[in-house]
Amino acid sequence: MTAQPDNGRIYNVLFLCTSNSTRSIMAEAILTRDGGGRFRGFSAGSQPSGSVNPLALKVLSSYGYPTEGLRSKGWEAFAASDAPVMDFVFTVCDTAAGEIAPVWPGQPVTAHWGIENPGRVEGTELEREAAFVAAFRYLRNRITVFAALPFTSLDKLTLASRLRDIGQLEGTSRPDPKVA
Repeated sequence: MTAQPDNGRIYNVLFLCTSNSTRSIMAEAILTRDGGGRFRGFSAGSQPSGSVNPLALKVLSSYGYPTEGLRSKGWEAFAASDAPVMDFVFTVCDTAAGEIAPVWPGQPVTAHWGIENPGRVEGTELEREAAFVAAFRYLRNRITVFAALPFTSLDKLTLASRLRDIGQLEGTSRPDPKVA
C-alpha cells in the first residue's frame, strides 16, 4: 500500500525551468518515484526546448528512475482552466525565477530551488555527465527533505519559509537574499 499524507491528499508539484530539458525534468522524475504516491510531479518551461537532454535521461536511468513519458513542454499548459491545480510550484533555474509566470490556479506555495545548469558544462563526456549527476543529487536531496515535511501541521507562512530554506541547501545556484 502506498503511503499517503496525513489527510489522504495527493499533492501536485510543478517544477519550472526555462527550457524544461534537464533540471525540471529530473525533478519531476525524482518526485514521481520517491514521493511514495503522496505527490504528482510535473515539469514545464517558459521557453521549452522541445526535447529532453539525453544526459538527463541517462543519469535518471542509471539511478533506476523511469524516463518514459518525460517530455519538454510549456508552462502555459498548467495555467489553463482544465489543468491540474498545483499545490506547489518550484523554479529550479535562475532565469525562470526571474520571469513573469502565469497566475497559477489555486494559489500554490512557491519557492526558488536554483541549481546550476549542467547542460552548460563543457569538457569531456565524463565531466559533463558528472555535472548532471551533481544536479540530480542536489535535486534528490531537496525533494527528500520536501517530501518529509509535515504538511498538515504547518501553516502556509511556515511552510513557505521551510521551502525557501530547502532552496538554500547545498548546490544552490544563487543564494536567496530573503534567507539569512
